[in-house]
Amino acid sequence: MVPSPKDDPVRAALLAILRLLNQADVTNEGKEDEQAQELAELEKRLVDFGPIKEGSVKVALALGLLMRNGLVVAQNAGDYSWSRQRDAQVRYRITAEGKKFLVDSVEMSDRIPDASGRNSAGRL
Repeated sequence: MVPSPKDDPVRAALLAILRLLNQADVTNEGKEDEQAQELAELEKRLVDFGPIKEGSVKVALALGLLMRNGLVVAQNAGDYSWSRQRDAQVRYRITAEGKKFLVDSVEMSDRIPDASGRNSAGRL
C-alpha cells in the first residue's frame, strides 16, 4: 500500500509539484511558454502546502529530484514573457514520464485496497 502523505512528506510534495505542472501544461495547451512554471511561481502556489509550510521539504530540492528522475525538465530562461510582463527565469515543465507517474500515484492512493491488498485497479 502507498504511504499516506502524512507518512511521507517528500512524496506528497513531489506529487503536489507534479500536479501544478500538469495543471499548467493542460490549461495552457498551445502556449508553450505558459505551459511551464518558474520556481518562484511554484513556491508561491505551494506556500500553504503542509510539508513546505513546515519546512520539511524545499521546492527547489524537490524539483531537482524530479528532474534527476526525468519527471520534470527545465526550459531555458531569458526570453521575454508577455504573460509575465518580464524576462522569464528558468521554467519547469512536466514530462510524459512525469504525467505517467502522477496518474499511477493518484490511482494507487485514491483506490481502496481489497482483502488481498490490491486496489480496484488490480495493483498492490
